[in-house]
Amino acid sequence: MRHRLLGLLPLGALALTGCGTPGPPEVTFFADGHAVNAEPLIHCDVTVQKCEQSEDGAPKLKVRPGKPVQISVPSDVTETPWLVNVQYANAKGELQPVKQEVFTSGKQYAYTATTPSPDDQLLVVEIQQVGVATSVNAAGKPNADAEGNPQLVARAVWSLQVQPG
Repeated sequence: MRHRLLGLLPLGALALTGCGTPGPPEVTFFADGHAVNAEPLIHCDVTVQKCEQSEDGAPKLKVRPGKPVQISVPSDVTETPWLVNVQYANAKGELQPVKQEVFTSGKQYAYTATTPSPDDQLLVVEIQQVGVATSVNAAGKPNADAEGNPQLVARAVWSLQVQPG
């Protein structure tokens, strides 16, 4: 009996961990001593043909004015071009232009979103993973720009809604 029970333990562990394909990559946002793992709001395959949309919406974190949000991005994302969009308001509550930074080296796994002034308030921090759309136009040709380059689009988006803390 004991040998049969020991033989079943690995099968039970396999059932608990699941044997399906892994889900979409998660991005971790950390601010003011709290962290949240975020699934993508939308996640598409490399050619942006098959997409899944989250029903959960963007996670929220409380962040005090002037405090940063640290972001940790998994290798599934860093192996492709990706970018960060940061939206913030100044001390008067006026929205400021979105700051954007693009990464293509495959070596950037983290980013810290900051504001220029200690009185500014972060509002939204967004990660986008870039893909190549292979859709076709009315003429049946792949979509491209005027020079014939493929159309680059966001194939996955993770977003953090900042709550003033």
